[in-house]
Amino acid sequence: MSDAHSPDTPAPGVGRRTALLGAGAAAAGALLAPGLLGPAPAGAARTAPVLPRYTFLREALDTSSLAYNPTGELIFPCLRGTAGRLSGAPGRFLLYYAPHDAPGGICLAYADSPEGPFTEHPGNPIVSRTWSPHYSVSHVSSPHVMWNAEHREMWLYFHGENTTTRLARSRNGIDFDYQGTVLTTAMVPGTTEASYARVFEHPLPDRGARYVMVFMRNSTGGNRSIGWGWSADGITFDFDPRPLVSHSSVGVANLSGPHVLERGGSTYVAYHTDRGDIRLTEVGRDFSLRNHLGVVHSPLAGPPDSGRSAAPSYGSDGGTQYMFYEAGHRLGATIAIARAG
Repeated sequence: MSDAHSPDTPAPGVGRRTALLGAGAAAAGALLAPGLLGPAPAGAARTAPVLPRYTFLREALDTSSLAYNPTGELIFPCLRGTAGRLSGAPGRFLLYYAPHDAPGGICLAYADSPEGPFTEHPGNPIVSRTWSPHYSVSHVSSPHVMWNAEHREMWLYFHGENTTTRLARSRNGIDFDYQGTVLTTAMVPGTTEASYARVFEHPLPDRGARYVMVFMRNSTGGNRSIGWGWSADGITFDFDPRPLVSHSSVGVANLSGPHVLERGGSTYVAYHTDRGDIRLTEVGRDFSLRNHLGVVHSPLAGPPDSGRSAAPSYGSDGGTQYMFYEAGHRLGATIAIARAG
């Protein structure tokens, strides 16, 4: 259905700009390659016809054997390919993830296939909650990494605290240099949280932008929706003061974990809800459309989902499409792999 008059109808040309120390330009990729796949269920679910269907394959990591696992829960997976990008990488794929609760910490594992097995990086966390002289916070979490082809770097977006999204840059995908903040609640009026951000290459010529950011925004009323912004360089963003997808427009109290997908000449945002499912909204090439397509992934009743799947991230390898996602209850989740077909 089209929802032209809902609260998440965009305000054209309205935004807040934030300057960031330093300069540069980003060239981002969707998970392994842009625009290759969209979400579908690891279990039985209603699926939009433009999207493939996914089946749970395995957990990405044996959490009981991890050297760094301070809180017993892992969230927000992001997989990136290294072939033709990074020399001397420990594997063809780098998997970024984190605990959420304090102290958090951005972590890394690697493998030669999206299906694993994944090996924990011995230096975890590769980014911690204290990074002198830049910040000292209770936790850092929600890593999203994009390949910047112009600079030949991996760009890491992460939050800490939940009011602030930050950026760091790396030549090898392991050792990062701090760039600065790219989003705070002060830049989006009426919010108390601005986190769980992902950034994608997506040109918006009318806005002079090459990249879009989607993120979770918590309003002063206590409900979480999906926010968005746009940028010419991946560093300095403008933000729409109204939600891209409002919780009320899809009939739930809270949304989070957004991911941008391109399929069949249009653009979609996948996100999870407080009912444990993953849903899809078509936003169109210029992000002006609000076509809410409903549930595209229902969690498995048993492990590892146990009724909750969240923070989907998508990509492909050799024509096989994958969904990595956060599986399990809010403070006990792990990283799951689902495969199309």
